[in-house]
Amino acid sequence: MAQMEIRLPKMGESVTEATITNWLKNIGDTVAMDEPLVEVATDKVDNELPSEAEGVLVKIFFEKDQVAQVGDVIAIISTDGSLTTETATPKVEEIIQEIAPTIQNASPSLISEVTSGSGNKFYSPLVRSIAEKEGISNNELDTIPGTGQEGRVTKKDILDFVANRGTNSVSITASIQSTPTPAIITPVATPAPIAPVAKEVIPSIPSGGDEIIEMDRMRKLIADHMVMSKHTSPHVTSFVEADVTNIVKWREKIKDGFKKREGENITFTPIFMEAIAKAIKDFPMINVSVNGTQIIKKKDINLGMATALPSGNLIVPVIKNADRLNLTGLTKAVNQLARNARDNKLKPEDIQGGTYTVTNVGSFGNVMGTPIINQPQVAILALGAVRKMPAVIETPEGDFIGIRHKMFLSHSYDHRVVDGSLGGQFVRRVADYLESFDINREI
Repeated sequence: MAQMEIRLPKMGESVTEATITNWLKNIGDTVAMDEPLVEVATDKVDNELPSEAEGVLVKIFFEKDQVAQVGDVIAIISTDGSLTTETATPKVEEIIQEIAPTIQNASPSLISEVTSGSGNKFYSPLVRSIAEKEGISNNELDTIPGTGQEGRVTKKDILDFVANRGTNSVSITASIQSTPTPAIITPVATPAPIAPVAKEVIPSIPSGGDEIIEMDRMRKLIADHMVMSKHTSPHVTSFVEADVTNIVKWREKIKDGFKKREGENITFTPIFMEAIAKAIKDFPMINVSVNGTQIIKKKDINLGMATALPSGNLIVPVIKNADRLNLTGLTKAVNQLARNARDNKLKPEDIQGGTYTVTNVGSFGNVMGTPIINQPQVAILALGAVRKMPAVIETPEGDFIGIRHKMFLSHSYDHRVVDGSLGGQFVRRVADYLESFDINREI
């Protein structure tokens, strides 16, 4: 019988897993080529996956709300219409029997990658990585109840275990002490410095009148991403105040004609994006990422713009090659991405490939902020509210006090690779471009 395995595709850098949110077809249904098959959700975006084959859906490996890793087989389609199928993924026991001759003389650490300390339970590379990072032994790993396919331990399961580990430390220790020493001892990695933090978290106990609100899936992912960023990058923030009076006056003068001609509203955001792209070309070492001890200097300037969703969550669509767009092109790109974000119509490619991020805290009336870096980038710029301020104006005839439009720029950067001189000069250059804006500019 001809079968086609449907695997979870790669959906962006740093995306390693996705949650199955809804199957659009049931077992036995006919599926056409490129017809929407399943809805999935990542920490970046929700998306429909089309079928890669035409036929009959005969097997589903992940139920709704279960988490699949990139590359996992999530379904099987019979291309000849037959409903009979065998399990496409061999059982762990069969895999072990097949490779046993190869690993008989292998080192204990290699064997521990296939089996746990007390049985033949399978753990994904992601779960193994978290366990090693948190100093979780194989015996502890075996005690974690799995909610994944066939009882597998998922990322959520192990993170929940880590969060509650401090409260269960006494019983876990007793269990480990009473367990006989296994024949093969796998060295336990030294816990990362962040492990004690999870143990020392004091739970918040609600009182009688408090309302308990469970985080939705996206909020949990955002929380994990933000904590990871703070643990990864030593954050430093530099502040600069910019006089944007010329920009305010110019926009007021041309906005009606621009709307009539282009059918789009021109906001401050594309003007700011243009200045940021220019500054990045002047300081290309802001447009980098870190891989171990390597610095990856990005060729393209892809500007992410943090956008608030109606739910209150945040997403970061990306303007690709922003330095190659004129102001009209930037305006249309900004407006289209913002509309798609509000309407939940962003595609995976819309949120991939960002090299530098901008967040507009001024849209909420904030004058400045200290934004958290969007990993794996190394810097992020927060735009404060534009306000009328009294200021000293220097003229050949002398100084005087006048009303000017001003805003704060807050630049957070990764001090591993961006020193204060570079981080400070960059944000100052952005301000210089804004302050030198030509009030007579044609568009």
